[in-house]
Amino acid sequence: MYWNLEIKINEKLYLRDPYSTELGRKIVKHGILLMEEIGLEEFTFKKLALNMETTEASIYRYFENKQLFLIYVVSWYWNWLEYLIIYKTNNIKDPIQKIDIVLDILLLNTQDYIDGGPDIDKRILHLLVIKESSKSYLTHQVQKYNEAQFFKPYKSLCKRIADILLEINPNYKYSKNLTSTLLLMARNLYFFMDNLPSLTDFPEEKDINNTKKFLMQLIESSTKIG
Repeated sequence: MYWNLEIKINEKLYLRDPYSTELGRKIVKHGILLMEEIGLEEFTFKKLALNMETTEASIYRYFENKQLFLIYVVSWYWNWLEYLIIYKTNNIKDPIQKIDIVLDILLLNTQDYIDGGPDIDKRILHLLVIKESSKSYLTHQVQKYNEAQFFKPYKSLCKRIADILLEINPNYKYSKNLTSTLLLMARNLYFFMDNLPSLTDFPEEKDINNTKKFLMQLIESSTKIG
């Protein structure tokens, strides 16, 4: 399924909108691929420029530094996930069914909307978010970034999921805590499944549905619906 969706990103994250030019779009596309391959610590704009056969200065015209580039692509990802949740749960009344869909989206256990839209490899971006997204906020500059509303997409996604949890049990007191835990666990368990399988209960089965079942059980026991 091919689609057109314009995702708005905080303008303070870039010097020039990368989606306003072909070069900018290539910077985002190739930057995601390279950062996922070598990690944030090893990633530099000089290496990206060599990878793209362009100049380092041309990349600095779009992004001030690699930390803001990371926040930019992670913000795009959170906005995209929230859009998927809105779209796929729009006509669904049962909150349990909604949560089932949410878990599929968080674990990227869905083919819907992987193709189409901006020229970004969304499965690679998913892996990048799993490995590096915590570094976007686990930083000494977190308060400064928060004041600039860099984490608004993540907060918006959390609120949307928390609201669905409250549909399950309006008296549940920890919907935000559970949501932030779910988002973190979904990333960590996905990583463990592929890289440290002995930390999971199914080391021989690299099946994301096992993780989904665990997270659903956690939700059911936490909200006392089971």
